[in-house]
Amino acid sequence: MSEAIVMINTDVGKENDIFNKLNEMQEVKKVYMVYGIHDIIAFVEAESMDKLRGLITDKIRRLDGVKSTLTSIVVISKEKR
Repeated sequence: MSEAIVMINTDVGKENDIFNKLNEMQEVKKVYMVYGIHDIIAFVEAESMDKLRGLITDKIRRLDGVKSTLTSIVVISKEKR
């Protein structure tokens, strides 16, 4: 399984639309609307690096209103509860 954190900058007024569209995608495990440098942060997961790349470049970056993305590929993760 390949995981990444995608930080997204949107056009003004498009935050809610993009948040909702990301929330509908099966590969998006968590999505946050935030204040700061970025507008939205999404935690995504795919079966392989190729599918992860396709998700980011073909789905997320092509959403209407996405200005830019910055992706960090997860190397090791551990969820704490």
